[in-house]
Amino acid sequence: MSILVTGGAGYIGSHMVLALLDAGENVVVVDNLSTGFRWAVAEAATLVIGDVADQALIEEVIDRHKVEAIIHFAGSIVVPDSMVDPLGYYMNNTVKSRSLIETAVVKGVKHFIFSSTAAVYGMPAVNPVSEDASLNPISPYGASKLMTEWMLRDTARAHEMSYIALRYFNVAGADPKGRTGQSTHRATHLIKVACQTALGMRHHMEVYGRDYDTPDGTCLRDYIHVSDLAHAHLQGLSHLRAGGDSGIFNCGYGHGTSVLEVIAAVERAAGHKIEVREASRRPGDPAALVASADRIRQLLDWYPRHDNLDEIVGSALAWERTLGARSVAA
Repeated sequence: MSILVTGGAGYIGSHMVLALLDAGENVVVVDNLSTGFRWAVAEAATLVIGDVADQALIEEVIDRHKVEAIIHFAGSIVVPDSMVDPLGYYMNNTVKSRSLIETAVVKGVKHFIFSSTAAVYGMPAVNPVSEDASLNPISPYGASKLMTEWMLRDTARAHEMSYIALRYFNVAGADPKGRTGQSTHRATHLIKVACQTALGMRHHMEVYGRDYDTPDGTCLRDYIHVSDLAHAHLQGLSHLRAGGDSGIFNCGYGHGTSVLEVIAAVERAAGHKIEVREASRRPGDPAALVASADRIRQLLDWYPRHDNLDEIVGSALAWERTLGARSVAA
C-alpha cells in the first residue's frame, strides 16, 4: 500500500514526503513541476509528472501503487496573485481538487488529507482563532480552499471516505537535516525574504505597516515549523487509519510573533543587521492571526517539536545558504 502526495515536489510537499519515508511508508508523488522541483523529491519516492486533474493518470497511479490515502498539496498559494487571477486560483485549487476527490471516490481511496489555510478566516475578530470561528475569506485564495473543504465534507457524508483538512497558519523553516526547504523563486514569506536580505540576495526588505494595534506596531503571525506541520499530517493519517472521525484542525503553535521580532531573530542568526525600510500597509493584512491549537493537540495527539523562533529562522537561513551554493554550482 502507498500514500499519494500531490504537489510533493513543492515546499511543504517535499517535507511531507520525507516524513512519510522516515516513518516507513511507501510514497508516490504526482506533481506537474510548474512550481516544484524534481530534485526536491526524495529518491526513495516514486515521482509521476502530471496534473492532479488528469483522472486517467490518477486512476492508473492509484491502481499501480495500491494507494490507500491521498495527501493533497497541489495548488496555487500566493494571496496577492489570487486577487489578480481569481479564475486561475479557482481552477487550480477548487476545480482540480474536485476532480481529484472524484477520482478518489471512484477508486475507493479511503482517506484524504487536505492542505487548507488560515486564510479561510479572513480578518478574525478574536485571536487566537478557533476552528469554529466565522469563515470570511477575503481573497480568492482563501475562498478556493474553503470550497474544497466543503466538497470534502459533503463527499465524506455521501461516500465511504474520511478526511482531514489542516488549516495552516504561517509555515516557515526547513528540514533540520538540510534535505529540503523553501525553494520557490517568487516566494514572499517573511522569513525567507529576511534570510535572503541577510545573505545579500536582496538589497533591503520592507515592513508593511508600523501602526497596527500590536505591542510593537507590526503584524503578529503564528509561525509553525514545516517539520511540525508534516508531523501533523502523519498524526492525521494515523487518526483516520484507526477509524477516527473526519475533521478540520488549525496548524499553529497558539502564540504570535511580530514582524520586527522575526527580523531580530534573522539578524541574530546571521550575526549582523539588515536594511529594513518602512512601507505602507498591504490591503487585507489583519493585525494578528494566531491559531487556537487545542483541538489538534487533543484529538490528533499532535505536539510541536520545533516551537522555537531561533530554530525556525536558523534552519531557514541554512537552507538559503544551501540554495545559494546550489545556484553557484549550477
